[in-house]
Amino acid sequence: MNQTILICPPDTEPQRLDLYICRELGGETRATVQRLIEAGNVLVDGKTARASLKVKGGERILVEIPPPQPAEPQPEAIPLEVLYEDADLIVINKAAGMVVHPGAGNSSGTLVNALLAHCRDLSGIGGELRPGIVHRLDKDTSGVLVAAKNDRAHQSLSSQFSVHSVKRIYQALIYGSPKEDTGKIEGIIGRHPTERVRLSGKAKSGRHAVTRWRVKERYARVSLVELRLETGRTHQIRVHLSEAGFPLLGDPLYPDGGRFNNLADTQLRKLITALGRQALHAHTLGFIHPTTGEFLEFTTEPPEDMAAVIDYLRKSIA
Repeated sequence: MNQTILICPPDTEPQRLDLYICRELGGETRATVQRLIEAGNVLVDGKTARASLKVKGGERILVEIPPPQPAEPQPEAIPLEVLYEDADLIVINKAAGMVVHPGAGNSSGTLVNALLAHCRDLSGIGGELRPGIVHRLDKDTSGVLVAAKNDRAHQSLSSQFSVHSVKRIYQALIYGSPKEDTGKIEGIIGRHPTERVRLSGKAKSGRHAVTRWRVKERYARVSLVELRLETGRTHQIRVHLSEAGFPLLGDPLYPDGGRFNNLADTQLRKLITALGRQALHAHTLGFIHPTTGEFLEFTTEPPEDMAAVIDYLRKSIA
């Protein structure tokens, strides 16, 4: 890790943090500096900051530049729970905490790294020997995910996701109890107007998103809901439910409006804290097999951490 310390002169004219760093470092683009800031690799007086922060003089700025990573993801022998596999595709039950695709700050330990080691019969996607990721789950969301092994399967699955013909059902634990048993949330999802790491339905521009929901079980101050996606936008469920007033338990990114702090049940608080992530699980995935034309459907139950919360809530109303 290459570290650079910049001391902003007292007489500095106010300017954006990203522009100041670009000027001082010289060799880095503004986009690169912004990615470093968003990844938490820039500290201003010991604290993380936004790229838009105005430096006015006297600040101590620490810039950490990670070493360059290999351009191609490397195979890694990471255990996978395989639900189905043939020459065209592989279906797995993704564990919470696993990133799907390598990216900034996640060059190893991802699902792609694991698939490269596991799949010995990849014929290539777009001329590259790699698995075809046709949809993703957030790092801390568990559940069913499919990847293609060849171009034909990749194109077929991508087309099914594109026209929203894939069956995708999630389970989530939310704060509150909706008045109705079923409903639909619809609107655009785009970049949050002030918090760049979050998405929002209040963005100036975005992509259309539709989530249908159904209450499965109601407990004291918490509900278990089933969600069916008609579209697959990033953070779609988390955005839709939080902005509808029913945030997910344990979500570290989308605020719960003080719901956790207001819980009187100390045991439930402990279980949510132990969960340490959004209580969201990709429960069912169904699609047409690219070669056989058969409709395949796979279902998995929530993992142990989320199941522990559900079990406790069920016992609390028994």
